[in-house]
Amino acid sequence: MSKFSITGGKSLEGTITVSGAKNAVLPIIAASLLCAEPIQLDDAPDLLDVNVMNQVISALGATVERNGSTLKIHAHEIDCIEAPYDLVSQMRASIVTMGPLLARKGHVRISHPGGCAIGSRPINWHLKGLEALGAEVKMDHGFLDVSSKGLRGARIYLDYPSVGATENIMMAAAMAHGTTLIENAAQEPEIVDLATFLNEMGGKVRGAGTSIIHIEGVREFHSTSHTVIPDRIEAGSYLLIVAATGGDVLVQNVIADHLKPLIAKMEEAGVRMIEEGDGIRISGDGVYNAVDIKTQVHPGFPTDLQAPFMAFLTRANGTGLFTETVFENRFMHVDELKRMGADIKIEGRSAIVQGIQRLNAAPVTATDLRAGAALILAALTAEGTTAIRGIHHIDRGYEKVEEKLSRIGADIVRED
Repeated sequence: MSKFSITGGKSLEGTITVSGAKNAVLPIIAASLLCAEPIQLDDAPDLLDVNVMNQVISALGATVERNGSTLKIHAHEIDCIEAPYDLVSQMRASIVTMGPLLARKGHVRISHPGGCAIGSRPINWHLKGLEALGAEVKMDHGFLDVSSKGLRGARIYLDYPSVGATENIMMAAAMAHGTTLIENAAQEPEIVDLATFLNEMGGKVRGAGTSIIHIEGVREFHSTSHTVIPDRIEAGSYLLIVAATGGDVLVQNVIADHLKPLIAKMEEAGVRMIEEGDGIRISGDGVYNAVDIKTQVHPGFPTDLQAPFMAFLTRANGTGLFTETVFENRFMHVDELKRMGADIKIEGRSAIVQGIQRLNAAPVTATDLRAGAALILAALTAEGTTAIRGIHHIDRGYEKVEEKLSRIGADIVRED
């Protein structure tokens, strides 16, 4: 098993470039199944999750070629409607192949998906939405069997603004007969990017980025080229890392509007940032004031940045309160941070962080993707050399993280 060996205490200087968004490209790859003509995706990050999704659609009949950060996908023929269990079990995002497969083939079989163990993420919202469009859902030996003799537009209210459910319904409705209205839809930037991609292929989607999305079904889609938006969570992680270590770094390929909640909280803590071209320049001395964080669905503070922000505040002046409202099991990084000396107490869905002067190196394990980012940040600020295991989680969402950080002065090495 690989691990990261990180020696802390180095100030960071230079430029770091953010890759395309993992959470945007995964549903877009799935949406490529709607089109029988070639599709080109630029700024597609080379990540473990992206590679798994490429394998999923390849198993369904599509061809996928990668050239650097460009993916070329051609789903001319879909000759299979069952996503392989061994792939689906690795990654929860594979559930979004349901919508496009149902629209294109009228039938899909898929097992319950896997992914990070950060809490219960039920798929009943996905299924209720597809049923409203005219699908019939059955359970068959651990598989979801979803079929339809013809999808029809419907008015769908989501009890919770689930990102995955919104994406699945959007893609299924994109080829349904008539107009679909999704109310209480997810509003994340990744939803907007998916809608943009669908429209570039000839779809008719309006309102993405708001709580109400209108989709007028079309009969077929055409070839297109699309550039994936920058990864706001990767960008936020790097902003927090640079602030915590101290230094002066330009984080390039950032859409600042996607990071408003993070930027507001970092500035409240005393971090200095300024927009510069297509990036954000950040400088600091690593000494900040504690703030309170409450995670919420977009446009609130993103749950994916809760763990890195907690690591950032372990050495802040004062006491910070973290309240997690999205996932009930997203404090698994706390025990690992405490191994490095952090003063953190958990009370239900809240964590109380008392700032200390320094963290100390220790052997730790990344329990999930964002916990891994938190441990990298902590290790870069700690005294001594930290070994981080479980870095396959980190590889799911951060492209070549050790190379990028090394180029701006971090002492981080991948060891087998």
